[in-house]
Amino acid sequence: YSFRRDGFSLAKRIADMQGNCPGEMMVSSAKAAVPTVSDQAAAMQLSQCAKNLATSLAELRTASQKAHEACGPMEIDSALNTVQTLKNELQDAKMTAVESQLKPLPGETLEKCAQDLGSTSKAVGSSMAQLLTCAAQGNEHYTGVAARETAQALKTLAQAARGVAASTTDPAAAHAMLDSARDVMEGSAMLIQEAKQALIAPGDAESQQRLAQVAKAVSHSLNNCVNCLPGQKDVDVALKSIGESSKKLLVDSLPPSTKPFQEAQSELNQAAADLNQSAGEVVHATRGQSGELAAASGKFSDDFDEFLDAGIEMAGQAQTKEDQIQVIGNLKNISMASSKLLLAAKSLSVDPGAPNAKNLLAAAARAVTESINQLITLCTQQAPGQKECDNALRELEVGENVKCSKLSECCWPFVLQVLGESMAGISQNAKTGDLPAFGECVGIASKALCGLTEAAAQAAYLVGISDPNSQAGHQGLVDPIQFARANQAIQMACQNLVDPGSSPSQVLSAATIVAKHTSALCNACRIASSKTANPVAKRHFVQSAKEVANSTANLVKTIKALDGDFSEDNRNKCRIATAPLIEAVENLTAFASNPEFVSIPAQISSEGSQAQEPILVSAKTMLESSSYLIRTARSLAINPKDPPTWSVLAGHSHTVSDSIKSLITSIRDKAPGQRECDYSIDGINRCIRDIEQASLAAVSQSLATRDDISVEALQEQLTSVVQEIGHLIDPIATAARGEAAQLGHKVTQLASYFEPLILAAVGVASKILDHQQQMTVLDQTKTLAESALQMLYAAKEGGGNPKAQHTHDAITEAAQLMKEAVDDIMVTLNEAASEVGLVGGMVDAIAEAMSKLDEGTPPEPKGTFVDYQTTVVKYSKAIAVTAQEMMTKSVTNPEELGGLASQMTSDYGHLALQGQMAAATAEPEEIGFQIRTRVQDLGHGCIFLVQKAGALQVCPTDSYTKKELIECARAVTEKVSLVLWALQAGNKGTQACITAATAVSGIIADLDTTIMFATAGTLNAENSETFADHRENILKTAKALVEDTKLLVSGAASTPDKLAQAAQSSAATITQLAEVVKLGAASLGSDDPETQVVLINAIKDVAKALSDLISATKGAASKPADDPSMYQLKGAAKVMVTNVTSLLKTVKAVEDEATRGTRALEATIECIKQELMVFQSKDVPEKTSSPEESIRMTKGITMATAKAVAAGNSCRQEDVIATANLSRKAVSDMLTACKQASFHPDVSDEVRTRALRFGTECTLGYLDLLEHVLVILQKPTPELKQQLAAFSKRVAGAVTELIQAAEAMKGTEWVDPEDPTVIAETELLGAAASIEAAAKKLEQLKPRAKPKQADETLDFEEQILEAAKSIAAATSALVKSASAAQRELVAQGKVGSIPANAADDGQWSQGLISAARMVAAATSSLCEAANASVQGHASEEKLISSAKQVAASTAQLLVACKVKADQDSEAMRRLQAAGNAVKRASDNLVRAAQKAAFGKADDDDVVVKTKFVGGIAQIIAAQEEMLKKERELEEARKKLAQIRQQQYKFLPTELREDEG
Repeated sequence: YSFRRDGFSLAKRIADMQGNCPGEMMVSSAKAAVPTVSDQAAAMQLSQCAKNLATSLAELRTASQKAHEACGPMEIDSALNTVQTLKNELQDAKMTAVESQLKPLPGETLEKCAQDLGSTSKAVGSSMAQLLTCAAQGNEHYTGVAARETAQALKTLAQAARGVAASTTDPAAAHAMLDSARDVMEGSAMLIQEAKQALIAPGDAESQQRLAQVAKAVSHSLNNCVNCLPGQKDVDVALKSIGESSKKLLVDSLPPSTKPFQEAQSELNQAAADLNQSAGEVVHATRGQSGELAAASGKFSDDFDEFLDAGIEMAGQAQTKEDQIQVIGNLKNISMASSKLLLAAKSLSVDPGAPNAKNLLAAAARAVTESINQLITLCTQQAPGQKECDNALRELEVGENVKCSKLSECCWPFVLQVLGESMAGISQNAKTGDLPAFGECVGIASKALCGLTEAAAQAAYLVGISDPNSQAGHQGLVDPIQFARANQAIQMACQNLVDPGSSPSQVLSAATIVAKHTSALCNACRIASSKTANPVAKRHFVQSAKEVANSTANLVKTIKALDGDFSEDNRNKCRIATAPLIEAVENLTAFASNPEFVSIPAQISSEGSQAQEPILVSAKTMLESSSYLIRTARSLAINPKDPPTWSVLAGHSHTVSDSIKSLITSIRDKAPGQRECDYSIDGINRCIRDIEQASLAAVSQSLATRDDISVEALQEQLTSVVQEIGHLIDPIATAARGEAAQLGHKVTQLASYFEPLILAAVGVASKILDHQQQMTVLDQTKTLAESALQMLYAAKEGGGNPKAQHTHDAITEAAQLMKEAVDDIMVTLNEAASEVGLVGGMVDAIAEAMSKLDEGTPPEPKGTFVDYQTTVVKYSKAIAVTAQEMMTKSVTNPEELGGLASQMTSDYGHLALQGQMAAATAEPEEIGFQIRTRVQDLGHGCIFLVQKAGALQVCPTDSYTKKELIECARAVTEKVSLVLWALQAGNKGTQACITAATAVSGIIADLDTTIMFATAGTLNAENSETFADHRENILKTAKALVEDTKLLVSGAASTPDKLAQAAQSSAATITQLAEVVKLGAASLGSDDPETQVVLINAIKDVAKALSDLISATKGAASKPADDPSMYQLKGAAKVMVTNVTSLLKTVKAVEDEATRGTRALEATIECIKQELMVFQSKDVPEKTSSPEESIRMTKGITMATAKAVAAGNSCRQEDVIATANLSRKAVSDMLTACKQASFHPDVSDEVRTRALRFGTECTLGYLDLLEHVLVILQKPTPELKQQLAAFSKRVAGAVTELIQAAEAMKGTEWVDPEDPTVIAETELLGAAASIEAAAKKLEQLKPRAKPKQADETLDFEEQILEAAKSIAAATSALVKSASAAQRELVAQGKVGSIPANAADDGQWSQGLISAARMVAAATSSLCEAANASVQGHASEEKLISSAKQVAASTAQLLVACKVKADQDSEAMRRLQAAGNAVKRASDNLVRAAQKAAFGKADDDDVVVKTKFVGGIAQIIAAQEEMLKKERELEEARKKLAQIRQQQYKFLPTELREDEG
């Protein structure tokens, strides 16, 4: 009830919250600002506050909607009470004014209050128009909204009226203002009361008439109120004066002129100049005080009177009646244009902020000048070129007074070229005396200068609006200026139509104008109707368009009659027909001026105005100097022999040229967005350098860890800034393609995010322990920065120019790359966040999906309510299943909750989008409102559940959190059921169909399981019952299903209740039938599993047919009989009948051993035909599979073909049954796999068509084979059996083609894991990984600390490490190059993709595998030897041996590739270079080690014993050691030779192990 007491417009607030309400804008602005806040604590607090505000807004929205349901109908009564209160307040103000005690409130001035009253009067008129429309349509909800808006506008109007009365010094004017305002309140109260009565009886003609009468009275009172404003009466007096003066033109004949022609012409020229100048003064006066407009309008009225007299005098000079009629017609046009000018000036002075008001005034001023020029051109007889000069001067004068701020196209180079040529022509023709050419050049120059002035004004607008502190205008639903111009043109055309002096050509021209503008209005109404979400406005636009079209059609009929006979009667009929058209157009124009529909004007900041100044000054200088130039040229045309005048002309020409150059320079310097693009490109380049430095530091393990902030806070910062960057991609692309004013804003905003992005990304990477994840984050951040850089270059090139089409593709491509980069990094962050229980991003995603659900205008629906209902049900049930899994995992595996929460977030995003469309297409609107509300409630539940999942991941043992999570999961399940209930209310029948289809899907899955048990021989009866005990029950239930099917088909065209009943009944019957058939199959016993499978397959076919039938029924519900979905329904019904009949036949034949095989084969053939129909349909499969899966499934076809041939030859029923069961599964699996593989996104259209064709061919060939087997069973002959081979060959050929098509699908990216070539590549990549790991190990090695005297050895150990590192790096590059070489060979066909066996291509595949393994093993040994040598635990010999082994395995790898590769191929060259690098590194290491070894030998001094005996003993010991070493060396050589012989004699060891 507080809503009523405070006059709070509940419906309006709900509408605000569904659009861009201030709260939502605050949230989005806060989120955008978070990444740019350097203070971590402040940023986190701002982020949290934004989330809290978003949550509170969502809750407020839900509460407001519920309150609206309860309080909505009270809106009209509340509005009525408000208006009555305002009326009483104005009465009190009048009493105070009579006592001269009425004082203005603080802040109130006469000018401010007058402007408030003027602008509010339009809002009152517009809201009253809406009130009338809503009441006439009987829409209580929107009538309440319109009544409340009217009351709010009237409240502002009353305050403004009181302020005007209190501020004015004239007591009579104050009393008149308060009286007229009170009349408005009184009339408005009556209007709201009548609207309330009209709602009770929407179709009552009498109440509608009363409503219209009261509305006219209120409109009259409103006009009186506005006319009481200061200055308005003076404008009205001027308008009245113009009207009175124009009556002079309505006389039948004009008196003859009493003045000479030259005098009359001179007076007309002077009067035209005065009137044109007065028009400019009127335009200027609208920007000043109200008194200025009063004086300017009075002067304009006087000048018009003089001009009219001069024009009539000139008409009297006309020699013929036709010339006189033309002059009078032009004077009437000037009269109409003058009135329009004063009306536009009056409107602008009342409401300066009105959209397009300035444009309307500019158009009116131009119309006055153009009509004056037309009259002057017609009437004057001057020397050639003089009229053109006068017209040009008037046009340029208007150009100075009026600056066009409406955007339009201008081709600068063309205009400048034309202007330069015409300026040169003026001078040249004046010099030569070619006056006609002189006049033509003046006219061209004038048009070019006016066009240049408009273009300069547009450029100035763009420059001003591109300033960061300026606010751009927004295009509205309709263009009021278009409606106003059309209204004006139609009125003038209608006036010409009814003018008795109009000639047939003028009548025809007027009719063309009427048709053109009414057509444009109707088209605008159609577009506005399709864009608006307000159903009342939608219907009003449609109805208004119909009224305009109908009244136009009636007028055209009368015009045709008039064209045939220009009689007075026909003219009268034409006059009568124009009245409804003018009224309809005026009503439409008034409705279109509603502030809800109009554009929002731009607001240019003071900085923007300063940036505009050079352009505007240059343009003004250009116009002034051009006017001087034309005046000088005019005098030169009369007297070309005047040298001083030529000097003046040259000076003016130079000034014009300089001003144009200055103008163009200013525009280029101030081009919107270019400077910002340059700054942003520099900033992002700096950020890329920073991220590269961080990546280098990460590679060398020297990235400093940030200790000032937690990893959770860093991840949240990174997620936030990446999301904001993602939100800017589309706006930047749009601005770059055609919104130059926005380009600078958006580009600057984007660049501001990259410094925080780099800081957060480097911070996150520094906290990650896993090196691979660390590099992933840095690389993806760098990719995002580089894609943004490319986007900025493309945006700068586009520059917001819609004509630069050649740049638009690059902009689109850059935007797509940037989106992909954002998606990649978001996936990485979400995975990392979900692993540690951070769910902030998921909560934000759900909240964003909820906010999109409330957007005022949803996208254009591409389907029906039933389509969206189906998808909403699917995602709702998926969310319920995920909630149940989360309940289970909370107890068993809490670490898996992150993935489930992510899945729920994704499902809710899809649900919200589809729910929005379902709500938009639901009838009535209340159902759509319910759907939106329920989906929002579900979103709240999902947010709570996701938050609890994150909390439980952080603390898995917290029992209280587990309990809360289970409660939240249950709440989500309950809210899912409420969503389903709301959908059911939208269409109970289709919802029941969806539920039934789900039940049938469960039955089909259950039957598949039963088939598995039967095939395994474990399907047994629980007691000793026989099949005969179940036969009757099966037949009875099947017949009941047939009856349900009939009801289901007829239910599609009947009521939703009947359809729901039929769907529920059919689901219950198929469930019962499946159970009795399963019992019957079990009673057959596990000794005969094939017959059991035949029976279960029969009921499975029925269930699948019923599922298709239910789906077709759902699609055909409430559709007309000739709709395509009805034909699909009939086809599904036929299949259903066929399958039920097949079930009955199978049941009857199942115990007959002589025929059950034949029956099973017939059922299989029918089933395969139905599967083929599904395969050939245009439906795209829900998922895709690999070509390998398709190839694997062809093996089943091959086996089934062999079985079928064997069954045809044996004619045994057991073989036929087995063939039938195997065939059904093999063909179904093949078709499914083939279609899924064909529709993989990487498969081309040509290959897809080929695969689908051979899948069909294979199935048709197999069907022919089965049908031939069926013929053989009925009449077995040797001739028929011999034909089986031909049928099987056809199937085999189709299978071969299908396999080749699958091979073509593979391309170069698909691989067979059993392919030896692929095994080789895998080994290579594994080798590369092990080599890189070894290299990292080497990098961490440090030489051991040694005594000071061993400096040379220290140097040797450094050499060891450097050489070993070089070898590791070189071998890494080597195996990668080998991998590329292998791919090249496969592509050239020199190596088969799939050899028949592993030994087919051993030189390549096995050689490469062995070499790759040897390279990896040798490098690993090298690293170990280097480590041991440095630590002092191994000899240099071991190091040399390891290095030589690396070189040897490298050579083997090179030989393996050289065998088949082209020597000049790129991959071979890379491989050779990599091999040479390995060899060089190995040689360096060997040399270093050998040098060290020799040095050591030289340095080791042998101590020789001096005693003889001791000396002999020493020699013997040395010889013994030498012989021993020689023997060991010989044994080692023999051992090495044996090893090599064994390796070359036999296959490698690993291959023998694989074969074994």
